[in-house]
Amino acid sequence: MALHETFNLGGDPELGLQAEVAALNSQFEDATAQEILLAAIRHQFAGGIAMVSSFGADSAVLLHMVAQIDPSTPVLFIDTVKLFPATILYRDQLIEQLGLTDVRTFKPAREDLAETDPAGMLWMSDTDACCHIRKVVPLARALTGFEAWISGRKRFQSKTRSALDAFEIDEGRVKVNPLADWTAADILDYAKTHELPTHPLVAQGYPSIGCMPCTSKVAPGEDPRAGRWRGQDKTECGIHWPIHGKEIDGSGT
Repeated sequence: MALHETFNLGGDPELGLQAEVAALNSQFEDATAQEILLAAIRHQFAGGIAMVSSFGADSAVLLHMVAQIDPSTPVLFIDTVKLFPATILYRDQLIEQLGLTDVRTFKPAREDLAETDPAGMLWMSDTDACCHIRKVVPLARALTGFEAWISGRKRFQSKTRSALDAFEIDEGRVKVNPLADWTAADILDYAKTHELPTHPLVAQGYPSIGCMPCTSKVAPGEDPRAGRWRGQDKTECGIHWPIHGKEIDGSGT
């Protein structure tokens, strides 16, 4: 039973969720990533949690941890139909190597693309709207029925993530960030220790990998995420905004 069922707080679900997250952050303040994942998958949210993965540059580490605990944990993958072919191949490689048995791929709805991006060029004029229709909306659909989800975000990745907690609230769910306090060196060490394959584009100068049109190579000395939406004041696709970027289409929910 999730803690928010205990922290009722006068019948207000939001207050109950806040109490749950505060309790979890306190309880697991000094816990390892594996301890956080074990508690979330096997106990706290058993049967009601999924991992969301981009199968990007650092994804193998968290996917490996999840597979070690329970390879049948649902893994949600959003295929924007604008991804590098190498990312799809890498996804398939990791599924086989790690023994993941429930990877679910979601794409943007055809009717949404027909209405909003019929030519497939929306990214050229409005990257926020493009991310919204190709990532945010499909993820919202994919998360239906889950009370919690696992994210691979880390504090070192950007200023918007610098105060990241291990547990947070997102759209009425608990988001679990087991790697929040990990460094780039921690990621590399874990991958080497467990002989995890790297995304093939990393060696070609792509330390952070998103959709093809909005991802460019990063020069030595640049921030690893400098190649994402280069030249724009944009650091997130929208799925990690507090309201999933839904203000783009005015839904507000």
